[in-house]
Amino acid sequence: MASSSPLLHLLLLLLTLSTATATVRHRPTASHNYHDALTKSILFYEGQRSGKLPPNQRMTWRKDSGLSDGSAMKVDLVGGYYDAGDNIKFGFPMAFTTTMLSWSVLEFGGVMKSELGNAKTAIRWATDYLLKATAQPDTIYVQVGDANKDHACWERPEDMDTQRTVIKIDRNNPGTEVAAETAAALASASLVFRKSDPNYSKILLKRAIMVFAFADKYRGSYSDGLKSFVCPFYCSYSGYQDELLWGAAWLQKATRSPAYLNYIQANGRTLGVDENDCTFSWDNKHAGAKILLSKVMMYLFSHLFGTFAYIILDFEQAFLVQKVQSLHDYKGHADSFICSLVPGAPSSQAQYTPGSISLSLCYPRSVC
Repeated sequence: MASSSPLLHLLLLLLTLSTATATVRHRPTASHNYHDALTKSILFYEGQRSGKLPPNQRMTWRKDSGLSDGSAMKVDLVGGYYDAGDNIKFGFPMAFTTTMLSWSVLEFGGVMKSELGNAKTAIRWATDYLLKATAQPDTIYVQVGDANKDHACWERPEDMDTQRTVIKIDRNNPGTEVAAETAAALASASLVFRKSDPNYSKILLKRAIMVFAFADKYRGSYSDGLKSFVCPFYCSYSGYQDELLWGAAWLQKATRSPAYLNYIQANGRTLGVDENDCTFSWDNKHAGAKILLSKVMMYLFSHLFGTFAYIILDFEQAFLVQKVQSLHDYKGHADSFICSLVPGAPSSQAQYTPGSISLSLCYPRSVC
């Protein structure tokens, strides 16, 4: 689901192009109806819904399904999204999808017009499920359904009779990737609902903080302990370091707490800040984390210089100066990644088709 959605591809392209800091010459492009693409991409998620469907369901041919999900473990795991054309609910890509939908709304909600409400509804359908999956301390239910058996039986979710196996991670069987990504999803969504539903936003943020603490304290790849269930479908090939950096970045943005900046500063290099970023995907979030942290640096920088006109540099400003400097490398890496995508940039490594983008391999270390 996360790797195939046209909405994510469309909005990620818009996001990366808008974040570039350099001026480049763009190739002329034909006119494309991106609003129609956005409308249909969001509608895609309604077709992926699992659980009890609401009265305003627009895809009326889709009916209730998976109403007993979680019963094998005596928990309520009804809801959420099916993955791609499967009837499996994979927590890892579902959480990443939620984070990206939230980021898209935060960046471009103002121009989504009539689709903004539908986008927020799509996010909430996911976060309601993620709240259920994280309701127990130090435990996350990360999958519903047996992928091997599901792939052997092609059927509608309304008709499925395959086993609804429930898979979880906990202290003894950690899964840092999916836990940290879930924290990122909850934290980013808390920002989406901060004004429109502040109580829900607080619930999401409180849970995100708890889930990230679990992810960081009990480290281990979920592909190791759950290999027979999650591989080769959504194995974590990049390790869990990128998710920890990504999760901390979103929690910093959501809380603006120095604690997460301290965490990023202390752990950045061990979490892969110096790695070359070839892609940005459900598996590897280093590039996204660096772009997000570059925006954090810009916020701190503007805050710092905004206060200079009124007060003398004090301990708070000294703290901000230190943090801005420590985030400088993130901006350099983000610039390089963006320049590998922007048409016409000297270091561009992307091949384009009309209205879309196809990414190539690694980019060179240069700034356009």
